[in-house]
Amino acid sequence: MFRLINLFCLSLAFAGFSLSQVPVSKPLPPPTSAPAAVEDEGAARPQASSSTRVETDSVKDAAPAGESAKAEEGKAEGSKIDTSHPPKPGDAIGADKKVYTIGPEDSLYVRVWHEPDLSGTLDVRPDGYISMQLIGEMKVDGMTLSELSAAITKRLQDFIKNPEVNVQLMRVNSKKYTIQGEVNRPGSYPLTGPVTVLEALVNASGFRDFANTKKIYLLRGSQRFSFNYKQVSKGKNLDQNIQVQNGDQIFVP
Repeated sequence: MFRLINLFCLSLAFAGFSLSQVPVSKPLPPPTSAPAAVEDEGAARPQASSSTRVETDSVKDAAPAGESAKAEEGKAEGSKIDTSHPPKPGDAIGADKKVYTIGPEDSLYVRVWHEPDLSGTLDVRPDGYISMQLIGEMKVDGMTLSELSAAITKRLQDFIKNPEVNVQLMRVNSKKYTIQGEVNRPGSYPLTGPVTVLEALVNASGFRDFANTKKIYLLRGSQRFSFNYKQVSKGKNLDQNIQVQNGDQIFVP
């Protein structure tokens, strides 16, 4: 019995010695949120690299170049004939191409078939000239529309094979006559071809109620021509129905 007790005591002593030899680790310090927060912020907001900054600067520098390119393009467009508003059917004045003579400040539309860059509106300058691409300047004052079409065609033959040209009268500023007095539409009228006094009065949409149609007269400079509508309309005194000229003034009292 005594021996068993000794063995038991020895066992307990040996077990205590073994436990005392095991090193006890120090407790870890509680984690702090600051390092993690810094690390997350850096991951969420990466700093731009030098290559990124260079690329951004390149884009900024490229913007003015693009704007200057557009400006140059606009200058080039401005030097061309405007073709954005070609005449529609009915826009052109129905002038006789073989009779009407072009004058200063008239407005023309030159159409070169299959050549849109050469087609467009041209205004006759006060000196009677027009300026057109390829052919340069040309005096057109006194030419008919047919003569001008032929002249432009001839000049374009040096640049274009078999050119086809058509010239239309868009606005008359060089030749006009006026009708005043007791008519429904008094005012200035373009003289696009031969017009008699009777035809001019028809263009003014007739007379008002109190018009004295027997005492109509036409002024041409210092000259005065009488016109009796009642007689002329019945085929009498037809010598009074003269041709209207540029600058004539017709009065209906």
